[in-house]
Amino acid sequence: MSGLRITHLGVCVRDLERSVAFYRDALGCEERERLHVEGPETATLLDVPGVVLDLVYLERDGLRIELLAYSPAGPGEGEPRPMDQPGLTHLSLLVEDIDDLAGRIAARGGRVLAHTATTFPAGSRGLMALDPDGTRLELIERRPR
Repeated sequence: MSGLRITHLGVCVRDLERSVAFYRDALGCEERERLHVEGPETATLLDVPGVVLDLVYLERDGLRIELLAYSPAGPGEGEPRPMDQPGLTHLSLLVEDIDDLAGRIAARGGRVLAHTATTFPAGSRGLMALDPDGTRLELIERRPR
């Protein structure tokens, strides 16, 4: 479709520096840009009255992720949304070593949901994890048949 380009995926976070470190160190994202935004135009666009927002753009494999830290933070405790609720549900990652990445995620402030570990009939493995704010990360390790 001409004139249309997807530019990024936004993730709201409570602690910007903690999340930047997590996405950089655990997932290998590279920081691209930082911005501080506020004012009536941004408040109108985001539908957040009096918005004060710091954000960081990260990139990995051509995907740009925008981490958004609002001041003050909105409601919620950072628990993951159920997968069957409408809206964006997760970030999926194809990994070479699921155990290694799960260890890096846990060591850098994320959580591994061990009860979701599964092995598919063809031998591939899957596991869900969470970033420090509860955003789901689907880890898939493909095994040759």
